[in-house]
Amino acid sequence: MRLFSYFRALLAADHGSSLVEVALTLPFLLLILAGAVDFGQAYHLTMEMAGAAHAGAEYGAQNPTDTTGITTAAQKGAPNVPNLTVTTPTYGCECSDGTSFSANCTTIPSCTSNVVYRVTVRVSATYKPLVPWVGVPYPMSLSSSATMREGGA
Repeated sequence: MRLFSYFRALLAADHGSSLVEVALTLPFLLLILAGAVDFGQAYHLTMEMAGAAHAGAEYGAQNPTDTTGITTAAQKGAPNVPNLTVTTPTYGCECSDGTSFSANCTTIPSCTSNVVYRVTVRVSATYKPLVPWVGVPYPMSLSSSATMREGGA
């Protein structure tokens, strides 16, 4: 009888149930944590690239023909982004109302309004997530672009 009451008390005890629950839920919690870290890093990288494109376009709005300077300004705008690539910036002239664009200002458009410069900067980089997620390309190709208008031709 005493042995029966001992087994009954052992089966009623819940000393190890918390450990089993932690062992079952910990892999899911770690997976969620890895996903949050990957998403956060990709988002941060995208924001850095947007800032780099904006910095290049801002410099280009003041110096539209200096494509080397525009590229340098974009690269300095995101020094922590690995493998940042700046495609050749484009510039041109257009009417301030957005009509009659002329690439590289080879011919100044005839407008009833003012003629302004328009500079476009495109940057790209690759990101390798910590975990190769199903349905997500590995490595990811991220890009950003910025366009600014300034001054007159």
